[in-house]
Amino acid sequence: EVHVVESGGGLVQPGGSLRLSCAASGFTFANYAMSWVRQAPGKGLEWVSGISSSGYSTTYADSVKGRFTNSRDNDNNTLYLQMNNLKPEDTAVYYCVRTGTPIQSQGTQVTVSS
Repeated sequence: EVHVVESGGGLVQPGGSLRLSCAASGFTFANYAMSWVRQAPGKGLEWVSGISSSGYSTTYADSVKGRFTNSRDNDNNTLYLQMNNLKPEDTAVYYCVRTGTPIQSQGTQVTVSS
């Protein structure tokens, strides 16, 4: 059974940084591409970033390109999202998902506000 738990969210001022983590279990993490998606208040799901199973290939939404970095530690079954220069429009619940599968977790809230 796929199980992921996100952490690291919080309240941060515009221009600040946060690092999200996603602890995965129940599947062979190193064999799967992973993604981060987010949902802002009152809006639909937005894909943020994807990473290949090896971690060598990453892709980003234009809205976060150059500010966010997706990475993974396959030895510790953990996915990361380093978020720099945060903007109010980044406010959302962030989820990690095995690419191509439904969200199966609670997510972590990120609020960017002064």
